[in-house]
Amino acid sequence: MTTELNDLTGTWTLDATHTRLGFVTRHAMITKVRGSFNDFTGTVTVPAEGIQSATAEITINASSIDTRNADRDGHLKSNDFFDMENYPQITFTSTSIAPNGDGGVDVTGDLTIKGTTRSITIPFDYEGTATDPFGNQRAGFEGTTTLQRSDFGLTWNAALETGGVLVSEKVTLEIEVSAIKNA
Repeated sequence: MTTELNDLTGTWTLDATHTRLGFVTRHAMITKVRGSFNDFTGTVTVPAEGIQSATAEITINASSIDTRNADRDGHLKSNDFFDMENYPQITFTSTSIAPNGDGGVDVTGDLTIKGTTRSITIPFDYEGTATDPFGNQRAGFEGTTTLQRSDFGLTWNAALETGGVLVSEKVTLEIEVSAIKNA
């Protein structure tokens, strides 16, 4: 699969209508809450040297957070969580991209949330390429990784009467990418 990955030379733009930048965390220690960011831009550039020299950049409008509950979204936008008035963007800039031996790539980079930058690695499965009905060449990737909220200054919580806390420390990122090759 590495050969196929190296054939992806060029610049690819994330198709926001077919890409999901999602997350999952536990609520009240017993259920999961899922959400996503719906307004973002991103590119991946694969030079002639191959996937190992590729770069990726994503900028997310933090206020586009959507958990399907307006009150919860409002709380997440507040100073208790993302403090979007002072930190309107979440960014990711790759520092390395390497084949992972499973036919995909491990993308390591700097994730900045609420003014705090941490290095994370996201293993991506390569789902292949296709030409859509409009003549666009598309590439698909899916990746998941877990991070700790407190690593990014997201520390608000509430204790539960039964023990535990309202919001889990662990957040799972779920990323499904459809990228279109630039002409």
